[in-house]
Amino acid sequence: MGSKSGSGRLHAGAAGRKFVLHDPVVCYNSGPEQRNALSPDMFDAITELPDSDRTLIESITIPARDARAFNVTAGSICRIEVIEGSQVADLNMWNAQNPREHFYASKTRQIHASHLSVRDSLWSCMPYLRPMATIVKDSISYGIDEDNAGVHDVIGSRCDPYTHFVMTRQSTNHCCHSNLTRSVLPWRLTEHDVHDVFNVFMCTGFTRSTGQYFAKPSPAVKGDHLEFFAHLDLLVAVSACPQGDVSYACGSSEEPYCYPLGVQIFIIPERLLDRYNTPMPSAYSGAHGLSTNK
Repeated sequence: MGSKSGSGRLHAGAAGRKFVLHDPVVCYNSGPEQRNALSPDMFDAITELPDSDRTLIESITIPARDARAFNVTAGSICRIEVIEGSQVADLNMWNAQNPREHFYASKTRQIHASHLSVRDSLWSCMPYLRPMATIVKDSISYGIDEDNAGVHDVIGSRCDPYTHFVMTRQSTNHCCHSNLTRSVLPWRLTEHDVHDVFNVFMCTGFTRSTGQYFAKPSPAVKGDHLEFFAHLDLLVAVSACPQGDVSYACGSSEEPYCYPLGVQIFIIPERLLDRYNTPMPSAYSGAHGLSTNK
């Protein structure tokens, strides 16, 4: 069944052709039971847990313009924090037991939204397609502004040396793609394992007139943070983007201010995990129409 017409509204295309506007239809407008990996009770128990009941097991500083990779065990909480000045982070994530299963930005965007916040999950790639982590705290809670921009996006890629060279004819070794590549080498991963990122603290959107991806200076200030609950044993890599708070366009001759980021990993009381079940991979049969078996 087609979408309903938008009350007789018309859209003029670039060549002057007129099109009837229809009301938007959300592609995956499923209920919370399909999209929420944490039950309401479990979510509340985690978010209402006093700091005194969380045990800090690791604290990591990610140097400005560099990246670090680290493990986050299933059932623990990872906090990414602005510890000096406004700074964005590019995040990659893998199943620590099977790195072929990694974060899938575009499907996460389809299931949730262009910008993520509390209760949204980071989903893994096909054929696994399951929540790898769920956001449980977001100190910014920016929402969507009048320019259609939001914070914590899954729409942009990472800055990389290949695009930089095409656009500027200059080589650079300090960009998020290269940072992430260096950070995962000790885990026997390579550049081919680096994938599209979750842009933490980044404020972005699409221009209404041209549909181009844009960024605004990040609104994050010292103390702002995002926390996620790990559903699997994870390998996480975070780059402190050499674009700083992205006040300047990628490839600009301007030198942005860049700052380090902090990461803290906490374990929570075992009692909270007693009735928790790890999300299972998608149960799709995998036939892809190649077999007569249903």
